Amino acid sequence: MGLDPANQTGRDPAPGSPREQLAALRVRLAGPGAPAAPRPVLPLGLTAVDAHLPGGGLALGPPHEVAPAEPADASAALGFALALCALHLARAEGAALIAAAPNQPLPHGHGLAGLGLDPARLLLLEAGSDAEVLRALEAALHARALPALVGLLADGLPLKPGRRLQLAAEGGEGDAPPLLVILRPAEAGLPNGAATRWRIASAPAARDRFGTLDNPRWRARLERCRNGRGGAWLLEWDHAAHRLRLPEPLARDAAAAGRSRA
Repeated sequence: MGLDPANQTGRDPAPGSPREQLAALRVRLAGPGAPAAPRPVLPLGLTAVDAHLPGGGLALGPPHEVAPAEPADASAALGFALALCALHLARAEGAALIAAAPNQPLPHGHGLAGLGLDPARLLLLEAGSDAEVLRALEAALHARALPALVGLLADGLPLKPGRRLQLAAEGGEGDAPPLLVILRPAEAGLPNGAATRWRIASAPAARDRFGTLDNPRWRARLERCRNGRGGAWLLEWDHAAHRLRLPEPLARDAAAAGRSRA
């Protein structure tokens, strides 16, 4: 794959950077017959996972649905959703909005610190209903003022509100669309237009050399992926580097499998 002469590094330009603005201008000047610009994505930093996602990451703009495997996994699913938020905030400026319906699990200081999330970069809206959460997310998508949005819903994301979020994500101009993550309960599996659908279960955390619990782990299943393919992984959060990784034995096995196919 060739490199854009304006981007010899091969890395995606930062949102709002001169290179990204130049690329957008080229698309506009090329006219309606030119191919569409690639959708901006958030890479998860794991080749084994990003290879399943169109464009090599989570598409920015459309909703991504996260659900616990069982009701007891609600905190694990929230942790995974916030880990995605942390990955994006590490690449983008600004704050994230967490809009929560009543009686939904909320983040706490210790958990945020482990994910590398600065509470000063989080806006928490405790809404009165799912409808209020969805209105807040739609308004934020139109405004393009926040790089990450997380909605905590009690009854899941219905098809019509999901379509409104999709249209709001596509309708803005200028800045790149935000990452949008919807967290729903285990039992609220409504059909909707989410770009990806994740099912998250808790897994025993790693222990450090002193025998205390260290990096959290999730059993993550990608149940649906528009223009991609599903999969299942045991994922670990590196609280020192603030990134996702495969647990060490699995990473070695994946590398060995790759060499054997070469």
